[in-house]
Amino acid sequence: MRLHTRTWGEGDRVALLIHGIMADHRTWRRVGPALAARGLRVIAVDLRGHGATGRGDYSMEHFADDLVETLPAGAEVAIGHSLGGLALSLAVERLAPGRAVYSDPAWCLPRLEGELAGPRALARAKTLSREEITALNPRWETEDIDLELATLAIWDENTAFGLAPAFGADLLPAAPVVPSLVQLAGPSVMISPENAVELERRGFHVRTVEGAGHTIHRDDFDGFMASLDGWI
Repeated sequence: MRLHTRTWGEGDRVALLIHGIMADHRTWRRVGPALAARGLRVIAVDLRGHGATGRGDYSMEHFADDLVETLPAGAEVAIGHSLGGLALSLAVERLAPGRAVYSDPAWCLPRLEGELAGPRALARAKTLSREEITALNPRWETEDIDLELATLAIWDENTAFGLAPAFGADLLPAAPVVPSLVQLAGPSVMISPENAVELERRGFHVRTVEGAGHTIHRDDFDGFMASLDGWI
């Protein structure tokens, strides 16, 4: 599936941005322009079932294959958040960016009681109210709350059920395909301290943005950008 994209900047130096579940390219509203200001042509996607991209069958493999179908190979850097980090890790060998950044990637989703309990919990986020989103994300700016409501309204919650095999699975990559940074929230609900140590042992660089929640670039934009020092 060809994905809808949004581009900031121009030129031959390319950065790729891949959002997490429930979001779309608008989650990068500050990151895209900031990278463009550094001379990069920034391409952000809407994954299938999100934003302006079409609906269809959902699986980890589909999300990854769509990236390869849509995005140019050989970008200077690719950044994936949460589900976007998982999809990037499955597509990175084919996309072959110079560097990869996995922002609190969904490599270790917890298994809840019942095979579909995790996906059902994710799907219920479709109906979150403004007050609930604000309570869950107290550091977000008002514009991000507005955007979250807008993206949830057009998000296909069935995408969550395509991730059912990921819940309770160990999806940590065996080794980095390209020089890779794993950027963690502080503390992370996705990657345990033990898994962070294991990732370093496997050759990944690991940095934590202390005090930031799962969506680091919205919780602490300055901390997010600072943690990319040397990677963009």
